[in-house]
Amino acid sequence: MPEKQDKTQQIHRVVLDTNILVSSILCARGNPAAIMKMISEGKIAPYYNAEIMSEYNRVLRYPKLGFTSIRIELHIKRISAKGILLEPEKSIVKMPDEDDRIFYDLHKAANAILITGNTKHYPKEYSIMKPAEFMEYINSMFGYGV
Repeated sequence: MPEKQDKTQQIHRVVLDTNILVSSILCARGNPAAIMKMISEGKIAPYYNAEIMSEYNRVLRYPKLGFTSIRIELHIKRISAKGILLEPEKSIVKMPDEDDRIFYDLHKAANAILITGNTKHYPKEYSIMKPAEFMEYINSMFGYGV
């Protein structure tokens, strides 16, 4: 992990797996919701691309989730307004779940932390974290208590 830095010097880069958005809507008090709040506050910057935004829109609109269009649009707009658009090249890394390559490749191209609830879908790397691990890391590095 990098050395502890002054939080005024860096906005941390992240890529959010779709399950983080789903969880942030389902539970307003959990780590995924805290991550979305940090995005709103400009403490972390999410990277995205057209394919990921399409995936967010598709999954958040699953009827079984029952999310309102307003709630979905709020989350999507938060990502696009506070985030950074980047189109990565496709990697040739072996993936446990090929559908997650879009998130993996973007996190590599952006030199960002990939936050996911499903770390087993990705290669084992220190830059791929569960929400609780990310919150512990960001708090220890920058003092972002939520």
